[in-house]
Amino acid sequence: MLTELIGRKIGMTQIFEKEEGRLTPVTVVQVGPCRIVQVKSLDKEGYNAVQLGFDEEKKKNRAKKALVGHSKKHGVPQFRHLNEVRVDDVTELTSGMEFTVETFAVGDKVHVTGVSKGKGFAGVMKRHGFGGGPKTHGSRFHRAPGSIGQCVFPGKIIKGRGMPGHMGSDRVTVKNLQVVEVIPDQNLLLLKGAVPGAKNGILRIRKKKETKK
Repeated sequence: MLTELIGRKIGMTQIFEKEEGRLTPVTVVQVGPCRIVQVKSLDKEGYNAVQLGFDEEKKKNRAKKALVGHSKKHGVPQFRHLNEVRVDDVTELTSGMEFTVETFAVGDKVHVTGVSKGKGFAGVMKRHGFGGGPKTHGSRFHRAPGSIGQCVFPGKIIKGRGMPGHMGSDRVTVKNLQVVEVIPDQNLLLLKGAVPGAKNGILRIRKKKETKK
């Protein structure tokens, strides 16, 4: 069955663990309910996967006509977020099947993927951690990047040179986060630690595969 669902970051809080007697920072994530919109098989599309829908679109006039037709074709409501999930076998999966936060259990390790917060245009000190120049004795070199090239050989700027530019808004995956608590009636998942992105950001939560010893 599916081991990956779509969720939304609600925010961070902390819980008290009575057994160990300490506060644990947790991220509250609304996971699902997600429904299968389309099933892709090895025979037709060349690979096994399902298209998951999350957050049903209540205002029908906001949906694009292409998505409206796509939903009607597979007999499911329209969703605001669609993601494709690879699976090993699709024989038991059909359009309309629903998956909830109960896919995960306390103690599971999960990988969470999201888009990090955007920081705008940033210099080399903030973006790459450059040390900067002297602050006193008449120095006019403080936060600038400095020289970026070489002389005659190789006579070019090496690829990957840290430069000022747009910072953040990157796809980030945080691995091996522990599931602390599952609240099925509210579709909530409490994960130990922080996950990428701002509040209300869309996340992909994937259960870690168990390695055979």
